[in-house]
Amino acid sequence: MRKLDTKTIVVASHNAGKIQEIRDLIGPLGFAAKSAADLNFIEPDETGTTFEENATIKALASANASGLPALSDDSGLVIDALGGDPGVYTANWAETADGTRDFAMAMQKVETALEKAGAASPESRTARFVSVLCLAWPDGHTELFRGEVEGTVVWPPRGTQGFGYDPVFQPQGYETTFGEMSAEQKHGWKPGDEQALSHRARAFKIFVETCLEA
Repeated sequence: MRKLDTKTIVVASHNAGKIQEIRDLIGPLGFAAKSAADLNFIEPDETGTTFEENATIKALASANASGLPALSDDSGLVIDALGGDPGVYTANWAETADGTRDFAMAMQKVETALEKAGAASPESRTARFVSVLCLAWPDGHTELFRGEVEGTVVWPPRGTQGFGYDPVFQPQGYETTFGEMSAEQKHGWKPGDEQALSHRARAFKIFVETCLEA
């Protein structure tokens, strides 16, 4: 594993919610970070069929464009009753005809698919959020970190916090959805903490322990 020896990196994302969560996580560690969106980098085509492949594509694109290490995230909602969908295509399910993303529509699409699959009980609506972080260097070296959190898809959506599918995902052991949680509750984590809740925070914990700590 290669250690990260700089405090200047690029957050390889154009997703405002994802960028904010990553900044919340890396900020306390003293990083100076600009996003691919801030730098007007072109979004690469995510042609991979796994979270790992797509995370690598995004991180390498920003590392090559900036000459700096870049940290990307590829994440999605994996629903058992739907055979793992939407999975790596989680964002695609929210795409509209005009190229924007409508996650209210995407959540309804998920609910319609679950109803069609006959998944009415909580036991039949198990799911997990997956996050894969990729840290890439300009020389092409990459490191991958995967975090997952188990839960249940609920309906109707609850809460206006977070982003994406957060209002329909209730993590295991909690009575609230990600959409009802504050940022601190959902993804707040710092070195020394034993536990991290969200998939992204869990992946980030592994990243810190692997690439930052001596």
